[in-house]
Amino acid sequence: MVSQRRDADAPKDSPKSILESLAGTRVLVVEARYYDDIADELLAGARAAIEAVGAEARVFTVPGALEIPAAIAILMEAGRKAGGPYDAAVALGCVIRGETGHYDIVAGESARALMDLSVSEHLPLGNGILTVETMEQALARARVSEMNKGGGAAEAALSLLAIKRAANLEPAR
Repeated sequence: MVSQRRDADAPKDSPKSILESLAGTRVLVVEARYYDDIADELLAGARAAIEAVGAEARVFTVPGALEIPAAIAILMEAGRKAGGPYDAAVALGCVIRGETGHYDIVAGESARALMDLSVSEHLPLGNGILTVETMEQALARARVSEMNKGGGAAEAALSLLAIKRAANLEPAR
């Protein structure tokens, strides 16, 4: 989790208080299920990280990584209009290099669109879209028992939300 760097003698926020401030948080998770085995692991890691702080995950599925940024933008707006806004978002998916340049387009454009969305909307967003060379690399990064990149993406989004709340840009629920 995130913590503010302070002088050695200054009081520090306890990890428990940071985690408690995230209880009740609504987290939007958008997953691309192009590779089901990888998607299952990424989602399991993200859900565990979100639930560990007492937050709620709402999961939506899209066909591939390029659809994730648009889905997040649409669903964030729908949540606001319905009076149940999301506090943070997590993008989960996988792009494996193939024989054509399609990999470069999908990997680059999905990452760019997510960063643009996060910055322009001040949206705490964790990018868990794997960009790898092989299926073996993807599985190692996705598996909860190995690199757990889905959990890492959720933790990143929650850390950014904690920063946003510490900066008094968004009240805790």
